[in-house]
Amino acid sequence: MNPDLNKFPSIEITDRFRPRLERLYPGRGRQCQERLRMMIGRYGVGLGPVPSPPYWNERDVVLITYGDSITSLFRSPLATLREFALHHLARAVSTIHILPFHPWSSDDGFAVKDYRKVDEALGNWEDVQALREHFDLMFDWVLNHVSSRSDWFRSFRNCILPYRNYFIVESPRTDLSQVVRPRTSPLLTPVLTKAGRKQVWTTFSEDQIDLDWRNPDVFFEMLDILFGYLSHGARIIRLDAVAFLWKKAGTGCLHLEETHEVVRLLRAILDLVSPGTLLLTETNVPHQENIGYLGEGNEAHMVYQFPLPPLLLHGLIREDARPLTRWARSLGRLPPGSTFLNFTASHDGIGMRPLEGILPEEEIRFLCQEMERRGARLSWRSRPDGSQSLYEINVTWYSALRGRSENPDLGEARFLCSQMVSLALKGIPALYIHSLLATPNDVQGAEESGMARRINRRKWKEGELEEVLEDPRSHHHRIFNRLVEILRRRNNCDVFHPDGDQEVIELDDRIFCLLRRAPRSDNELLCAFNFSREGIRVDLAPRIASNTPHELVSNSRWTRPAGPVLIEPFGVLWLLSTGSGED
Repeated sequence: MNPDLNKFPSIEITDRFRPRLERLYPGRGRQCQERLRMMIGRYGVGLGPVPSPPYWNERDVVLITYGDSITSLFRSPLATLREFALHHLARAVSTIHILPFHPWSSDDGFAVKDYRKVDEALGNWEDVQALREHFDLMFDWVLNHVSSRSDWFRSFRNCILPYRNYFIVESPRTDLSQVVRPRTSPLLTPVLTKAGRKQVWTTFSEDQIDLDWRNPDVFFEMLDILFGYLSHGARIIRLDAVAFLWKKAGTGCLHLEETHEVVRLLRAILDLVSPGTLLLTETNVPHQENIGYLGEGNEAHMVYQFPLPPLLLHGLIREDARPLTRWARSLGRLPPGSTFLNFTASHDGIGMRPLEGILPEEEIRFLCQEMERRGARLSWRSRPDGSQSLYEINVTWYSALRGRSENPDLGEARFLCSQMVSLALKGIPALYIHSLLATPNDVQGAEESGMARRINRRKWKEGELEEVLEDPRSHHHRIFNRLVEILRRRNNCDVFHPDGDQEVIELDDRIFCLLRRAPRSDNELLCAFNFSREGIRVDLAPRIASNTPHELVSNSRWTRPAGPVLIEPFGVLWLLSTGSGED
């Protein structure tokens, strides 16, 4: 039973939600408004004064990991993750993104059987809470579909209310040719129910049954799950595959206005009950479509910087910084209270759709060929005309940049350069655990599973991992320790605050250069990255505000040079000027 809401002025529900609910569910806005009113306070969410902390600062760094990326004989995987993070990543990482940790049937967790449970193979809610004691948490909200083996879908097949109306039944005669697909599998999957044979909507696979968000019962069921996540301490909610959420025959069913309305409604609800919680949309699409989910500062707080990984990869392989420079200069300002999540790799492949309109087709083909030489797989999607187009490259970031036959020192320098670009750009950086650990391609995992994405999802045994991290001869040791050192140094620099200004500077075709400015001090950081295997001399003096800047990468004091500065092959300079310019 809900408490007397009048005692909690911070959670007063007004009619400001009703127009949004009415747009989504015509004729049922008032009923939905009352339903929402009754949900506030569930699991304790929204009770009492809710502080509104700053959204982010320069210490925000996200680690992306599966709950069982590291396993141990003596602890649950989630407890093992906690011990690893405490031992190795304190003061380097602020937030841990645990990829789906619920019971699941396929797609490595993204076919959820029960949102309210933790997979027993990973641990339990107490393990999640133990992580929360030391790190902020990001949860995946897989809100487009559920597992075909979930209780919800079993009830659908048995025609049990309310679940028999939770899924989208479509006639095979309906023209769905305009639907935008992320896969090559059939859009409709036949299933047997007590009411006969039905064709249900399956955007991603026959085991991932799409939910019908046109039904308000689905909205409130999922809202209950969101409130459960908040009660378990989630600070960031990742809206998985949200672009496909709303279905309407005769359209592309991608980025529909109703989908944006759902995101706006969720943002408004969070602003009321949990203002410090951030929404992150996962939309692996061209840039302008992607940033559309920021709205006017009233939708997501963050979007993934999807063009960054393929552009960065292309620039470092081609040894040409110009496409990345042109793109970075075109970004413009984001709405207030919005930022990017900058990353180079994730549990998925390197998305290629974000390159549409940025790189010519011949350069995309070049990149794919180079990646296949490094052991990558290519994944495809179906287009409305029946043809197929490239969707993503499946490869670990280390194998993509290290190469097989070149000088290993050069490969490691190129790899570290890529990570430093991601750490320097305006926004919040996110590092996938296998990038942090410099994990090479898991070819065996991909071949045994038949899943191309498994090439980048290795499961490390704790003892094996600790052994290579302690061995100075190991590339894992060198790269991991270098990145952790840089992260800890970075976290004490206000120039990396996500709200600070960024200026992209053109110096040389092979140099990517930007200037970061702190939002509340006069501190500046000049960042220069050599995308070439040759040393390059560039004149940085006019851009350095201080006579004796501090070079953060080497942690050394400089004297402002009188002439051009040599940047080593795939080298990086971070030159920090504090105060007004004179020391």
